This record gives sequence, structure tokens and C-alpha cells, in this order.
Amino acid sequence: MSIESEADWRGLRAVGRVVRLTLDALERDTRPGITTGELDRVAAAVFAAHGARSAPSLVYGFPGTVLISVNDEVVHGIPSSRALLAGDLVKLDVTLEKEGFMADAAITVPVGRVSARAAALADAAERAFHAALREVRHGRRACDVGAAVEGEVERRGFKVVRALTGHGIGRTIHEEPTIPNWGNPENRTWLEDGMVITLEPIICAGSGDSHEADDGWTVLTDDGSLSAHFEHTLVVRKGAPLLLTAA
Repeated sequence: MSIESEADWRGLRAVGRVVRLTLDALERDTRPGITTGELDRVAAAVFAAHGARSAPSLVYGFPGTVLISVNDEVVHGIPSSRALLAGDLVKLDVTLEKEGFMADAAITVPVGRVSARAAALADAAERAFHAALREVRHGRRACDVGAAVEGEVERRGFKVVRALTGHGIGRTIHEEPTIPNWGNPENRTWLEDGMVITLEPIICAGSGDSHEADDGWTVLTDDGSLSAHFEHTLVVRKGAPLLLTAA
């Protein structure tokens, strides 16, 4: 969507704030021994307290409140009885709806002490986000944003999962435009003032190839390598973008 009124600003700020509160609660409770299902219930409690609903459940029928993906699970992991172990790398991806507006953000959290490689991977996803954020301006191209993501990721020895992208958001989860994580020359989208998008480097320690699991939801790396994800919903402006889910 593109912001057209003060009501749009208010709605997006409100939904972005609840996404942030949910991620903070999930990160605090992420520890060895907790199950992904228990974490999902933590998220559900925050949603209920703020009058929010799970957007993936609402739009796509996802069987959970939030998306929780562990190690080689790239995105869309289903919360379950799986207990987290020390050394795991868990992706917490929160997309919610509140009063007709939607926002989306994700972080990668180490469970206890993780390997140096895992820590570097999570750090690379966040650093790629910030490198690409400098390209998010009115009049810039989406493919230039993607090139900035991939350049930073590959400089650190990792790969982008090219099958997964950022996207427009606002009234539903996935809107136009597509925001690639690589410099796709076929993506000719120009960013415009007021456009609401997600910027979300999704990367891995292996080849970058991925596939959908038999559960019909979870996306896995083909080679079993670790993955990481860092995301915010933001508003494109003529200057620095406004991050709706960062505070």
C-alpha cells in the first residue's frame, strides 16, 4: 500500500508497535528447553492483549500464530512440541493484523551458546539489512536494494536464498512490489514516497537453494545448511525510510 492519510499513518504505527512488542517477548523467552509451541502461545498472549490477530492464519490459514523456523528451516516453520536446544539458530517471524492494517518483522536469535559460524550468519543478515536500507529512497530501484543485500551477504561468505523476497504490505501480507534480495535486472520497480514495504534479507551458509517441506509450509535449505532472517516493515520516503516495526 501507499500511505494516503493520517489514518493510514496511525494504523500502521499501531500495528508496527505490536509486532515489535511481540518480537521482544519472544526473544526474552527464547532459551534451551522451551518448545516452539510454547513460544507461539507467548505471541498469542501479546496479540490478545493488544487486539491483534495472526495475519498468516487470517490470510493463508497458517496453523499457528507466528512463524518459528529452526536451523535449516528458512521460513514459515510451524510451531510444535519441538524443544529448542543450545546451539540452535531460531528465526522469529511476526506478521499481524490490527484494525485493518498489517505489518511484518523477523529476527534471528541464538539459543544459548552457538557456533561462531552461526553467530556470523545471523550478524550478516542484520548487516545486509542495514546496508540495503541506505538504498531505500524515493526514486531508487528495488533491484538496487537487492544488489546491496547480496553484496553484503556474499562479502561475508554467505548466500542469499533467492527464491524468497521482501514485498509490499499494509492491507494484506503480500502486496506489490516485490523487493528482491539480489540485483535481479528483471525487477524494474521504482520505489516511491509513501510506499510500505518489507526489507528482509533471507540468507544461508550453504548454496542458497531451498525447497518446501512435506508439511506444505516450512521452507528448508536444500543442503541442510543454517539460515538467518532479518526483517522490518518500513515506509519509503525521499530521505531515510521510516521503520514501523523497529521501536
